[in-house]
Amino acid sequence: MEGHALTRHIRISPRKLRRVVELVRGRGAEEALNILHFTRKDAAEHIEKTLRSAVANVQFLHPAVDTGNLFIKDIFVNGGPTLKRGRAGSMGRRSMIRKRTSHLMIVVSEKA
Repeated sequence: MEGHALTRHIRISPRKLRRVVELVRGRGAEEALNILHFTRKDAAEHIEKTLRSAVANVQFLHPAVDTGNLFIKDIFVNGGPTLKRGRAGSMGRRSMIRKRTSHLMIVVSEKA
């Protein structure tokens, strides 16, 4: 039994999000939530919220599943649309500022 959760258009760059994703990849859901709760990165809040949603989706679809047996089967970050903003550059020109966004996907499964 597995469930998934997808969070789109997170206003943080994929590179920063992937650093925190590497901490919890392949771990149990309870252990991962504990790690994310005490990680001092802004990305940890988004990942924790999405992981809680994935666990809730499994519980909703299969009420008999024990949450202690759940683990993160798959977790990945994709780049979302980039917001393009301008800033004053040298010699009166405009320099681009790219505000990147991310899509986060978490798949939670039960241990066999």
